[in-house]
Amino acid sequence: MPRNRPLVVVGDTLLDTDVEGQASRLAPDAPAPVLDVSEEHSRPGGAGLAAVLATAFPGPDAERPRVVLVTALGTSRSDQLVRDLLAPHVEVLELPLRGSVPVKTRLCAEGRPLLRVDRGGGTVGPVTDEVRAALAGAHTVLVADYGRGVAARLRAELAVLAGHTQVVWDPHPRGEPPVPGARLVTPNAAEATALCADPHPDADGEGLHGHGRRGAALATAWRSAAVTVTLGRRGAVLARPGDEAPLYFPPLQEADGDPCGAGDCFAATAARALAEGALPEEATQEAVRQSGAFVAAGGVRNPRLWGGVPGGAPSASAAPPPVRAADRSLTDARALAASVRARGGTVVATGGCFDLLHAGHVGMLQNARRTGDCLIVCLNSDVSVRRLKGEGRPITPEADRISVLAGLDCVDAVAVFDEHTPELLLRDLRPHVWVKGGDYGTERLPEAGTLEEWGGRVLLLPYLDGRSTTALARRAGRSAGAGGTAGTAGAGSTGETARASGAGGAAQVADPGGRAAGSDGRGGPGGRPGVES
Repeated sequence: MPRNRPLVVVGDTLLDTDVEGQASRLAPDAPAPVLDVSEEHSRPGGAGLAAVLATAFPGPDAERPRVVLVTALGTSRSDQLVRDLLAPHVEVLELPLRGSVPVKTRLCAEGRPLLRVDRGGGTVGPVTDEVRAALAGAHTVLVADYGRGVAARLRAELAVLAGHTQVVWDPHPRGEPPVPGARLVTPNAAEATALCADPHPDADGEGLHGHGRRGAALATAWRSAAVTVTLGRRGAVLARPGDEAPLYFPPLQEADGDPCGAGDCFAATAARALAEGALPEEATQEAVRQSGAFVAAGGVRNPRLWGGVPGGAPSASAAPPPVRAADRSLTDARALAASVRARGGTVVATGGCFDLLHAGHVGMLQNARRTGDCLIVCLNSDVSVRRLKGEGRPITPEADRISVLAGLDCVDAVAVFDEHTPELLLRDLRPHVWVKGGDYGTERLPEAGTLEEWGGRVLLLPYLDGRSTTALARRAGRSAGAGGTAGTAGAGSTGETARASGAGGAAQVADPGGRAAGSDGRGGPGGRPGVES
């Protein structure tokens, strides 16, 4: 996003208040729970929350974007509180409001809402020249319409703007439809159903096709470039006018938590991504990822978002620091191993590079899982693979290898190590069983001595003859016209030779040390690699 052209958020700002406490008894005069209040905190909601979230996550250059919020505020104490919460973090351009900002108060028992009380509201006044100038200078505009009058008041200006400026519109059934020409519209499933004028029932109404059909119908009716229908924990579908098959974006993680504010996070993330040059498809994927992470981290209740105090001002650390997939997976693997051991179960581990996952790998992993109560894969990092195999390996980067392995039902966790062999990681996980595929003998495994430290044992499983990463790479190279040699596989030693059924002979992968594939870097007798990684 150009530094001198801001992301402008337009819409109705609310004041959200949570009254927290415990409800352990009923009132004597009515069958209603009594809430013993322990704390109360407030935060900006609606377009105000969307603007705050748009600033909460640094962009590619690690600098926060300039965000301008155009909203309506009055003169009440609630309006002043909203100003105080917003002022340190976004530029606020006000339209006059005859009345007060809408206040939504949630009564929550142990984090679960019991009741919501709404009050306030008013009439939005005329557009100012300052607001018109801000819109004219915007790089991208996000309309967070909550049906309270701000978007309606600025509709003429927004309609002109959509002809030459990216507009993202988060609609509301009580508001007006998006202006024609919007780049992306982001209703949730309930809003899309309420807003869709198609009278014909859909047999797949709650299925992905039904949501996509409504998205395409709305994109046509609104003359927008694309509509993304958000589906909560199911992800989102994106459709363009006339689309028969929507593009589905599943969630990247299970996000159990308070979904309040997730829609604002989705719209703000999508607008940020488009402002930084993403396509609608890329913006939708990033918005699904970020909104899922937002809910998983506690949503609007996340203290990090508000500088450590719920309802306070967002801090520079509102966005969690990037976590390397390998670090996250190691934490999960440690916790899993400890949990299984604590309940008397058997922890099974295996290792390898798993550079191109094939049937040999899958068969070995499935059999390994059957030997215990959980299976942890110890995966060579990119650095470790390169050290073992030479330049040009791995073919598949570390994060992708983690993702593919973690997607197998037989794999319970993946842990990454940088060393030549996984002894340090094994001491951390302390598995009962260490599984290897192929013709290994215990004396050939450097891990065997490590396992004996806590009574662990080695278990050998047969490999599927003719399956190897080398054979896959060689066939891929042939398909690409590489003259029978994969682009990443060079001349190697016979220790890396794999027998490939129908592959026209042995294939080789560069390895100056003559070591076989796998986390231990050793081959079996006669150079047989077992299940090569």
